[in-house]
Amino acid sequence: MDRRKFLKNGSMAGIAFSTLSFKGAAEVGVVDKGFPLLEATIDELQQKMQSGALTSQAITKLYLRRIAEIDRKGPALNAVIEINPDAMGIAAAMDAERKAGKVRGPMHGIPVLIKDNIDSGDQMQTTAGALALEGHKAAKDAFIIRQLRASGAVLLGKTNLSEWANFRSTRSTSGWSSRGGQTRMPYLLNRDPSGSSAGSGSAVSANLCAVAIGTETNGSVVSPSSINGIVGIKPTVGLLSRSGIIPISKTQDTAGPMARTVKDAALLLAALTGVDSNDAVTLESQGKAPKDYVTGLDSNGLKGKKLGIEKAALTGHEGIVALLQDAIATLKAQGATVVEIELQKLMTEPGSVEGLILQYEFKDGVNRYLATANAPVKTLADVIAFNKTNEKRAMPYFKQETLERSDSRGGLDSTEYTEALKKLLTARTIIDDLLKQNALDAIISVTSGPACCIDLIAGDYRTGGGFSGPAAMAGYPHITVPMGLVLGLPVGLSFVGTAYTEPELIKMAYAYEQTSRKRVAPEFVNASNL
Repeated sequence: MDRRKFLKNGSMAGIAFSTLSFKGAAEVGVVDKGFPLLEATIDELQQKMQSGALTSQAITKLYLRRIAEIDRKGPALNAVIEINPDAMGIAAAMDAERKAGKVRGPMHGIPVLIKDNIDSGDQMQTTAGALALEGHKAAKDAFIIRQLRASGAVLLGKTNLSEWANFRSTRSTSGWSSRGGQTRMPYLLNRDPSGSSAGSGSAVSANLCAVAIGTETNGSVVSPSSINGIVGIKPTVGLLSRSGIIPISKTQDTAGPMARTVKDAALLLAALTGVDSNDAVTLESQGKAPKDYVTGLDSNGLKGKKLGIEKAALTGHEGIVALLQDAIATLKAQGATVVEIELQKLMTEPGSVEGLILQYEFKDGVNRYLATANAPVKTLADVIAFNKTNEKRAMPYFKQETLERSDSRGGLDSTEYTEALKKLLTARTIIDDLLKQNALDAIISVTSGPACCIDLIAGDYRTGGGFSGPAAMAGYPHITVPMGLVLGLPVGLSFVGTAYTEPELIKMAYAYEQTSRKRVAPEFVNASNL
């Protein structure tokens, strides 16, 4: 998640190079493309299972072997923090159901990886990548994992992430956690996979799974999706339950699907929705969440649409601007009207208080989560104390000033918090007014710049723009689709709309994807080979 803009007192800018070694830094070049499930879609996997060409067990075994070869050995992406020992058993059960004539739906028998801040009531841990939570096994599944299991999916394992979903330090390195080490992006191995859903993004892109689940507070689904050349959907806050997910913000948090195609992301999204009595905000989704998001998908879905392009994205790095201009030409060729708008400059007031809101809500949410968890720590203060006691292991590269600032905040009844929340929520009115005044179907922009270098000394830096903020602060849907490569590094195109417009955004994103076909499988290039 990209939260440094409002957490840092000063910015770290410019290109930084890391000379440190890190977990999984094998010197490996291009990976063999002979993997039989390379770029396989959910539809293709279902067809193989239906025809008898493959079983869920065979598919699961192939992905497990892929993880062993690509993630654990060369090129050692280190995207998967833990394998589910029950995965083959789940796959066998799904095969038995299929043989008996029962197919639960499009996710039946499909292997899925989930982020390590999402509870699974099984043998796997849930730690948010933190050594302070090592050994914590949740008593029950998060609501969305119960939904996932009910869909017939195979829970393959958990992915590494930026520790505490990138809410520990102002100079953290995305994709690094004290429990899991450093995840790498599969296009250029010395590059940062972005966070906080770094492992999910890297794993999907590298074909370690069919699809994966990430979580976002501000950018943590869409940024790693953009940077790893995949599709990510950050849904409306309220479409997916947050119960059983280690929290940051009750106002902005949501899980979201990450996939190699829009259709696959839409299929996974549908499997996760549902009203949860333990997350009151999901009550708002009643009557607004269709049973599926793929009915009516059409390559002509852009015809007659009016899109507002963020004006600020039209200047900057020449490679990024060239990709955006090409995308605009594609959108227009498909019958869309594109007009310039200015959204980001209107977000000054909500942006000025976002960091404060997140600190208040993080303290409240984490204390509530830990109070009933099986973890060895019971409060945020306990986490901070653990990290200080175990500083060499827990904080070898950067510290925990964000945790400490959060713990210093008062309760959610404080005037400082309630007044700041009013300002934050103006983000919704700003977006709604802009859409209405310009008669727009969606707002588009560059999702984020190409991946920066991994730098465990100075932390992350920007390589060009970021568009996660407006939709994140408003709690509105945001979809990113591959837009092309800049010097071999992926960049995504964003589609943003008002609350619960996922069906319309998915249709537009699908139409762009089917016309442009910009997804390119990674080749695991080692920087030393350039």
